[in-house]
Amino acid sequence: MKKYIEVLICISCLLASAVFYGQKYSTRNGNLKFEATVPSFEEIVGDNKTASAVLDSQKGELAVLGLMKGFRFKVALMEEHFNENYVESDKFPKATFKGKIEGFDVSKVTAETKTYNITGDLTLHGKTKKITDAAKISKSGDNIIISGNFIVKPADFDIEIPKMVSSKVSEKVQVTYNFTLAK
Repeated sequence: MKKYIEVLICISCLLASAVFYGQKYSTRNGNLKFEATVPSFEEIVGDNKTASAVLDSQKGELAVLGLMKGFRFKVALMEEHFNENYVESDKFPKATFKGKIEGFDVSKVTAETKTYNITGDLTLHGKTKKITDAAKISKSGDNIIISGNFIVKPADFDIEIPKMVSSKVSEKVQVTYNFTLAK
C-alpha cells in the first residue's frame, strides 16, 4: 500500500508540473507592423516578422518584445532613417508590451474569433504608455491566435519628426499585431 501511495504521489507531481508547464504559449516569429502614411505621399510602413510573444494562459498575461532593427521597409533609406533618426535603435533597441487580457479563460477559446480587451504598458524609445486594445483571439489546433491594432503618437514616446518631413509622416501611427502562439 505504501508503494502504491508513493507511485501515486510521483504521478501527481509529474502531472502537476506538466499542467504548470503547459500553461505558456509563445512565438518568436510574431508579426508587428506599423503604418504612418499620409495621403498623397510615399508609403511609410514598417514590418517586423520576428517579434517574440509569451502568453501565460492561466493568468491571461501577455508579453511582447520587438527589436527595432527587425522592422523592414520597402525603401532602404526609410529603414536607415527609422533606426538612426527616429527610434534611435542603438540607444533604444527594443519595444516591449506587458499586459493582461481581461476575462481570459483558455478553456473557452475556440476556432470562433472572440474579442477581448487587452490593457498594458507599451515601452518604446525609453518611454512607457498605457495601451488598451480590443484584440481578436481564437484557436487553431493547439495554437492560440491573437491579433489586433491600435494607434500611437510618436510624440507620446518623445520621437521627434523633423519639421522638414513632418507633413509626410502621420501624427497617428497605426500598429497592427498578429501572433500565432504554440505550447
